[in-house]
Amino acid sequence: MDEMSVFEQRSKAFYQTHLPHISIDCVVFGFHINTLKVLLVKMKGQEKWALPGGFLNKEQDLNEAAKTILEERTGAEKVFLEQFKTFGELGRSESDLGYMPEDFWFRQRFLSIGYYALVDYEKIMPVVDEISIACEWKDINDLPEMMMDHRKIYEEALAVMRFQLNFKPIGYNLLPEEFTMPELQKLYETILGKTLSRGNFQRKMLAYDIFIKHDKGRRGGAHRSPILYSFDQDKYNHALSRGLKEAW
Repeated sequence: MDEMSVFEQRSKAFYQTHLPHISIDCVVFGFHINTLKVLLVKMKGQEKWALPGGFLNKEQDLNEAAKTILEERTGAEKVFLEQFKTFGELGRSESDLGYMPEDFWFRQRFLSIGYYALVDYEKIMPVVDEISIACEWKDINDLPEMMMDHRKIYEEALAVMRFQLNFKPIGYNLLPEEFTMPELQKLYETILGKTLSRGNFQRKMLAYDIFIKHDKGRRGGAHRSPILYSFDQDKYNHALSRGLKEAW
């Protein structure tokens, strides 16, 4: 089936099953080898990349629809998901989807609800569906050109996550279960976009008493293994409820 036939078929189905003029775009973050990554897709007929997204089924509430979109794209059933902003500028899709017939679902004006999601990179299997040709992780420092207003949506999500770093379980959701203090610091530096003092960072974080220290480090290498930590979830959540009192 050719590209336009696929979009035409999807359009007819969506008019029957989904609410018009409401879309959902998800900024999915993962952390791998000390780099922050975002999941992007490339639709058929497009050279630019896009955020994973979808529409609001008539039988779903908004958060449930966002979770369904993420599960279909990543296979992940449990992710941290935060709604952060609505985007609704005039003509936001015309530059990239204006070639479609005016009655196509995708050509209509949509108000997009933005979510950001935090996932365990190692547990995600990006899925390519029938209207896309690629679904891949991209380093936030080397992003390709993005369609419509998706670069703006991504930038807003990163700014909100940066602001919420002291109030949301971002480290818990992006790091593996066991991690080193340098890995935690690198995560914070990547999100904040700046270098932090190693000594000050470790001292401040350890003072919150939110970690479980493990006796054994990772195996391998001739040098002494760095200490492994994991989050004490109850203490971590309690500390976040009051806010980590750091300006970073």
